[in-house]
Amino acid sequence: MSYVTERKIVVITRQTRADELLRRFNNIMQATFYVEKMGGSIEEYVEESKVYKDTVSASVNQLQELARVQQIDREQVPSFIFGEEDVVVAIGQDGLVANTLKYLDAQPLIAVNPDPARYDGVLLPFVEPDLALVVKDTLLGRRPTKDITMALATLNDGQSLLAVNDLFIGKQTHVSARYHIKVGRQEENQSSSGIIVSTGLGSSGWLKSVIAGARGVAEVITGGALHGEVSVPEWNSDFLYYSVREPFPSNTTGANLVFGKITSSLQITSQMPEGGVIFSDGIEQDYLQFNSGMVASITVAAKKGALVV
Repeated sequence: MSYVTERKIVVITRQTRADELLRRFNNIMQATFYVEKMGGSIEEYVEESKVYKDTVSASVNQLQELARVQQIDREQVPSFIFGEEDVVVAIGQDGLVANTLKYLDAQPLIAVNPDPARYDGVLLPFVEPDLALVVKDTLLGRRPTKDITMALATLNDGQSLLAVNDLFIGKQTHVSARYHIKVGRQEENQSSSGIIVSTGLGSSGWLKSVIAGARGVAEVITGGALHGEVSVPEWNSDFLYYSVREPFPSNTTGANLVFGKITSSLQITSQMPEGGVIFSDGIEQDYLQFNSGMVASITVAAKKGALVV
């Protein structure tokens, strides 16, 4: 077969909710019984899965006319070795795009919304009918990309973790995290539900929820609407935001450093004997242990993602 290029196209897909049900219950009859017993309908899961798989199949068929195609599941991404010249296509929701970007090294990522009727797709600018043209333009260097800033957590033992949307620093369970926080020349001991560090891309996710909740509480307490908006950074901004969740002021802990920009670094020293963690982009299985004596430095990562637009 004659291809447009010798470069490889790597297609990233995911398991659907129907697939996950089948993996849990072994067959469709048991899955149907469980869902309907809980008051739901299996038809929604089946239809969603069909639309997704039809989109994947149509996309791969298009791409096989242009270049060699390798399809992998999202669970394989952390251990997959991407070639320097690979073009990567992610077909799924926004989370799939974010979790793929941090394992790439400047390879262009094309994000496809498989089901626009179901998914808003902030990070999914393309649909399946666009794909062949977009990939061809990308292969020929005619398609622009947008830089995506990432956050980097580096521990004093040398371990590190990247985040495209946000980092969480705290306890594995719903008990208070204890740590020392330092931002610039300001520092204090804190007890809280953990710290969230958000990138420009992540400002439309977890950080947005934090701000909405804080605003709602403040408006009730003050008896009026608050004016002014937090400046939402661009996806390629050279700073991060940090937010401390539910800080508890006491004789030994403060609540002065609860929200702000990170323009150089944020330093956190764990005071948790066990159960301390740092995880990224909502994936709790992808974490660093963060127990007593460990020091985390949170900065803007030198590496950036390249999202095709």
